[in-house]
Amino acid sequence: MADPRDKALQDYRKKLLEHIEIDGRLKELSEQLKELTKQYEKSESDLKAVQSVGQIVGEVLEQLTEENSLLKVALDMTTLTITRYLPREVDPLVYNMSHEDPGNVSYSEIGGLSEQIWELREVIELPLTNPESFQHVGIIPPKGCLLYGPPGKGKTLLARVVSSSIVEKYIGKSARLIKEMFNYARDHQPCIIFMDEIDAIGGRRFSEGTSIQRSLMELLNQMDGFDTLHRFKMIMATNRPDTLDPALYIENPCRSHYKACNCEAFTCRPKKCLYEAGMFAIRADHDFVVQEDFVKAVRKVADSKKVESKLDCKPV
Repeated sequence: MADPRDKALQDYRKKLLEHIEIDGRLKELSEQLKELTKQYEKSESDLKAVQSVGQIVGEVLEQLTEENSLLKVALDMTTLTITRYLPREVDPLVYNMSHEDPGNVSYSEIGGLSEQIWELREVIELPLTNPESFQHVGIIPPKGCLLYGPPGKGKTLLARVVSSSIVEKYIGKSARLIKEMFNYARDHQPCIIFMDEIDAIGGRRFSEGTSIQRSLMELLNQMDGFDTLHRFKMIMATNRPDTLDPALYIENPCRSHYKACNCEAFTCRPKKCLYEAGMFAIRADHDFVVQEDFVKAVRKVADSKKVESKLDCKPV
């Protein structure tokens, strides 16, 4: 007579194999459905373009009042009636960035980087999904983050997981593309700009001016220009953090009302402690900061200061 326990184990293995097989088929069908949906939407768009009546573009050459903006509009060819306004012209390279497929990757597929995932989600994802928590606590979320480390440590994979639209290739051939990229991100919030191998355009500047340095200057100008409360963030990744221009990761100078404090040899540590204390309060789902948050923040900032001057990766 067969042991009931062995029979139950065999049934469990059989059902588990069936589940794995069905789950694999479900994923394949989901991919096919996604591809067919794209083809259907493209066919519908092409059909509407064929059926629609031709239109001409009308451009306002002079601003009539201070409240009215200059717009390009589409006009009916016979009656010259305004049918719709046309969006801003965007470089095709920049437009294609928004359609970059980040891949089907989840947090559960990344191992050994739980602490980095947690911090990255706090810096990038949380300000986009729940900006009210930062306003309640009274801290300003960062504009972005820099991922650095040896090759093959998961920098690009982390950005792929947290980003809804990722750019992997080098696009900084001119300052114009960088400017259009930021303008496009402002018009399509929430948005995440990911720049891999940032050392290609973010290296230290020298006396002679080159196109790469002009691209870096435009990048710094755009980073200083956008508001931290806007719903788009930046993620940069590099294998050589020691070659980056200091302006990319330098601490922001303290404001004038911090000058009265006796903070000699502390640089911006009081401000960083306030920010970290606010982050600890947000993690605890509080609307205010308590003494324990300040203690944790001071310890974290003190630990980070020990390795801050060693912004380098160990050779592998």
